[in-house]
Amino acid sequence: MIELTEQQVQAISNSEAGPIHLVHPGTKEAYVLIRADEYQHLKDYDDSPWTREELQALAWERVKHEDWEEYDHLTEKP
Repeated sequence: MIELTEQQVQAISNSEAGPIHLVHPGTKEAYVLIRADEYQHLKDYDDSPWTREELQALAWERVKHEDWEEYDHLTEKP
């Protein structure tokens, strides 16, 4: 398990129970950090193995109303 930095703790504390967006500084790949209970809910949604496309579709449904303009500087959209 990875321990959060102080900046990450502040981001989680300031969020309104929404996902936290992270960017890998080396690859500029975007990630979404969600609470463990939300992850478990998604994981328990179906007990069959999920394809990458299915996981991406679920992730999109979860964050489709988020403001993605802050990621416009990235070469590839999340």
